[in-house]
Amino acid sequence: MSGAPLLELRDIVKEFPITSTVLQRRVGLVHAVSGVSLSVPAGSTLGLVGESGCGKTTVGRLIVGLDRPTAGSILFDGRDVSSLSGRERRRLHRDRQLVFQDPYASLDPRMRVGEIVREPLAIHHLGSRRQQRVAVQRLLEEVGLPPDAAARFPHEFSGGQRQRIGLARALALNPRLIVADEPVSALDVSIRSQVLNLMHDLQLRHDLTYVVISHDLTVVRYVSDLLGVMYLGKLVEVGDAEAVYARPTHPYTAALMATIPLPDPVRERAKPHGLIRGELPSATNPPPGCRFHTRCPRAADVCRIVEPPLRPFGERHHAACHFPLQDPVEGTSAA
Repeated sequence: MSGAPLLELRDIVKEFPITSTVLQRRVGLVHAVSGVSLSVPAGSTLGLVGESGCGKTTVGRLIVGLDRPTAGSILFDGRDVSSLSGRERRRLHRDRQLVFQDPYASLDPRMRVGEIVREPLAIHHLGSRRQQRVAVQRLLEEVGLPPDAAARFPHEFSGGQRQRIGLARALALNPRLIVADEPVSALDVSIRSQVLNLMHDLQLRHDLTYVVISHDLTVVRYVSDLLGVMYLGKLVEVGDAEAVYARPTHPYTAALMATIPLPDPVRERAKPHGLIRGELPSATNPPPGCRFHTRCPRAADVCRIVEPPLRPFGERHHAACHFPLQDPVEGTSAA
């Protein structure tokens, strides 16, 4: 993707204070996100992957404005979100929406589906009640739900149907960017492809830009134009999805790729296993240097001291590793 960036993250840092239970004093920090920079062209899909605790969900919350960064800046359509006034920031919230992971917990069980989808329109005072009801019916039809869905409660629907309701609610304000946090992880395997195909159709129809957060590399590969791999708050590899999958450069990326099951039993048994050793370090006290060095089979002394920068390994393909699996390429474009 070479279009103009709709979303840019510049050296984003997010730290959460840890307080003592007795005196409520700050006794430490959780380094959730540490200097992440990304650029997402309009109309594309960025997939963010990594183990639980890597910071990818925090990045998603920062993008939609549920959390504010400790440092760094977030630019949406060229405008620094943090510098906007309260009214301007509220208006910008319409353009950035979130689809939650759990389709059961994310919908109010006491509200009918029509009211759930209409609520964003009511909060932002968009249209009359009649116009809002018409918009709700159109949205429910667009995501493949029956006409009587508006009068029913969430518990009357399956998990896949509830996620469709979540998509309809996210589309209500006609956003330009949707962050989907594990959008199909709570669904049956047989339903996942239906929801992912629906997301793709909606993207084409509404010219949407997606940030899809997932631990499932198969899902991310299916939907993504760009791929970002995070480890313990750091972005360790980023680039065009097909290039990263074809030539994983960071040892952590290669280890994640090795967990994707192959349909051929012979090839599955022959592929390398056990590329990641040990346990994920604590985000309250991340290792110095390369944060992956405590688990990396290629680590050397320099990895324990010097943090590797993101280097080019192809057109729009960057990785942060002192001992990469591929040779670096000089003179290519920046991330």
